[in-house]
Amino acid sequence: MVTPDKDQTHHLLHVLRLKTGDILRLFNGRDGEFRASVASAGKRDMTVTLHEQLRAPAPEPDLWLCCAPIKKAHFDFMLEKATELGVAEIQPVLTQRTQIREVNGDRAHAICREAAEQSERLNVPAIGNPVSLDDLIDVFPKDRAMVVCAEWGDAMPVHDALAAINHANQTKAAIVTGPEGGFAAEELEKLRKHPNAVFVRLGPRILRADTAAIAALACWQAVCGNWK
Repeated sequence: MVTPDKDQTHHLLHVLRLKTGDILRLFNGRDGEFRASVASAGKRDMTVTLHEQLRAPAPEPDLWLCCAPIKKAHFDFMLEKATELGVAEIQPVLTQRTQIREVNGDRAHAICREAAEQSERLNVPAIGNPVSLDDLIDVFPKDRAMVVCAEWGDAMPVHDALAAINHANQTKAAIVTGPEGGFAAEELEKLRKHPNAVFVRLGPRILRADTAAIAALACWQAVCGNWK
């Protein structure tokens, strides 16, 4: 038996209008997906009975999104679409031009959870506490490709860069995107010096920060991820 929390109960009772005996599918981010049925449904409470497993746990590709927080509506949109696109972890990064310096972790998790439900993925991305760009560079894993979205210096067309990563069988990667207004010159220089960094161009047009993140994630999934 499972007892949904308050918000889930409200959604099931008053949005989906489920009643006793109705069938639904449940996942908890660890154990896969299960068929379930509503055992009891009151005005404010509900219990659910679990039945057989429908899908085994399915991990997403080991892909991170390291992104500068941006204005609320655009950041919410980016969180939602990153979840739909299969990101395993979202790491907010504070840069010189980052205007939004805090991230509401509970709200971010709720957005990602709803996006996971909508897209039928069986887990929710991990969301880190905001870190400075310097700290991200200092602790960045040696076995992970750093794909920096910045048309600067010797930036490569995104397909060429990702094709090289895929050819090298590099399965761990992080897409790095800047704030509204882009990275400062000294930040780009620090990123360029990192041995894992690859600078990529995302076409001939200047993209908003949220658009750039979504475009880069889609490209990575198509070339290196589980869209193949």
